[in-house]
Amino acid sequence: MRIATYNVEWFSNLFDDHGRLLDDHGWSGRHDVRRHQQIEALGIVFTALDADAIMVIEAPDSHRRRDGVAALEAFARTMNLRTSRAVIGFANETQQEIALLFDPQVMTAVHDPVGSPRFDQEYAIDLDVDAEPERVRWSKPPLELLVTARGGTSLRMIGVHAKSKAPHGARRPDHAMRIAIDNRRKQLAQCIWLRERVEDHLDAGQSLVVLGDFNDGPGLDEYEKLFGRSGVEIVMGQEGEPRLYDAHAEALLRRPVGGFLPASARFWMADRKRWMQTLLDYVMVSPDLRDKARNWRIWHPFDDPVCDEVPELRSALLTASDHFPVSIELDIA
Repeated sequence: MRIATYNVEWFSNLFDDHGRLLDDHGWSGRHDVRRHQQIEALGIVFTALDADAIMVIEAPDSHRRRDGVAALEAFARTMNLRTSRAVIGFANETQQEIALLFDPQVMTAVHDPVGSPRFDQEYAIDLDVDAEPERVRWSKPPLELLVTARGGTSLRMIGVHAKSKAPHGARRPDHAMRIAIDNRRKQLAQCIWLRERVEDHLDAGQSLVVLGDFNDGPGLDEYEKLFGRSGVEIVMGQEGEPRLYDAHAEALLRRPVGGFLPASARFWMADRKRWMQTLLDYVMVSPDLRDKARNWRIWHPFDDPVCDEVPELRSALLTASDHFPVSIELDIA
């Protein structure tokens, strides 16, 4: 079974209010990319990915006037994808939902939130050590799923889009620093909350896959030293605890001198006039799935030799999003 996560930048902008694709020459949400260009590129990427389940981050928005599930299923029909069913959890107000697109011939997947507080509620934690707990919310509540494979094997799956640490709106360096530190505090609180849910599943002996865009990673920025660990490390667990495993995260933690550092996202830095690459997207598995999981792969247009050698796919990956899919093979039935 191939399971993937893919952050599709402004996927919602490609649909009208009835969930129909806007396959025209209007601008998409991506810089200098027309809607028809992004749609065509996404069709190529999803087809090449050929996953049994894709956790779509920044999925089409869903509210009273828009149906993200209908939009994703319309996209799947248009592209003739076997992942023809979609499920969304708690809708949010950001136009960036979390959704699972899956093959109904391979599995079933239902939104099944568990634990307290629920991810659409508040979590109390003292972020600034003043003995006064702050109330933390997810702007994009994690998607909790019960997944059952065709052969009867069940597992829990949690799709994640953690808070960005970027200091949006900052006008001065000192202001940017304050915003970045505050955002990291909030993101770490989200990850502590998520780790508690992970431990609930592990304590219950349940197989678990946690995947999505964490907007973080080991050693990603200088503020990590202030807090000791990255959010990714918190969710994975410490030594001596039951730990989730992700091959790319482990590669960053080992940091071999002169070794290859994986990257799943690529952003243009206008001030430096160059591209920045970083690892933000992960597929983590519980200890009982460690021996059943293999082939962690980032579908990077240049670093992955297969993607690099297929010009159509390489170009599509660059046009479709600022993130690249991450997939694993999971031997369950």
